[in-house]
Amino acid sequence: MDARSAGSPREQARRDVAGLLAASKNAVVLTGAGISVPSGIPDFRTPQTGIWEHVNPMEVAHIDVWERDPVRFWSFYGQRFHTLGPAEANPAHRAVAELESRGLIEAVITQNIDRLHHKGGAKDVIEMHGSIAHGVCLSCATRVDFEPLTASMAAAADGVPRCDCGAALKPNVVLFGEMLPEAEVERAYDLCERADLMIAIGSSLEVHPVASLPAVVLRGGGDLVLVTQGPTPYDDVALHKLDGDVVEELQGVLAAL
Repeated sequence: MDARSAGSPREQARRDVAGLLAASKNAVVLTGAGISVPSGIPDFRTPQTGIWEHVNPMEVAHIDVWERDPVRFWSFYGQRFHTLGPAEANPAHRAVAELESRGLIEAVITQNIDRLHHKGGAKDVIEMHGSIAHGVCLSCATRVDFEPLTASMAAAADGVPRCDCGAALKPNVVLFGEMLPEAEVERAYDLCERADLMIAIGSSLEVHPVASLPAVVLRGGGDLVLVTQGPTPYDDVALHKLDGDVVEELQGVLAAL
């Protein structure tokens, strides 16, 4: 780092965020799809490249589609599993895990279903939208791990993984038309009500109810820092916004600690 970059507004902002983390008693991280983009996973809403730019989620990722036409549903979600399954954590995930291991954050609240926070070393991860780690049978309540679920998918002539009872399996993720898991919602709100700092990473903060969590922190007198590219509804009230490459921004914060 040369003298010019060391004194740049971006470097100063990173140092400021590091100072906030060091002084915080109850910090929490909230992550969205943007933290996983460096792992080769496209986000949902970026023009041209976002997943929902190319397909209507109500036609392929809604609970009604899974119930009515599991072949159509799994023709889309099978591709998601193919993309997400082998993906590896990137340095941004590992930076968040490092913050946790240093005791600087209490937990990670994530909108992501990709398992990458766990792969990156984080321990306390609240998966608001579920995870591809498992499939579930809504007929007999059997839970199927990722590997046998994907093996069942590959072996099925129609691409639909099925439980031993014969029913189509559902990924253990929150589909459109479903409610978020109650226990995770309650824990996330409890953490945010007590938080004196939230670092929101890689999220447009547009999908509710998760998008309301920064407001919970702010109402309780906590500070908000955004580490994301593109606008969010909280840009005007955030204490800092780091809008560069997510890996570089988080590594810069770690270096300043």
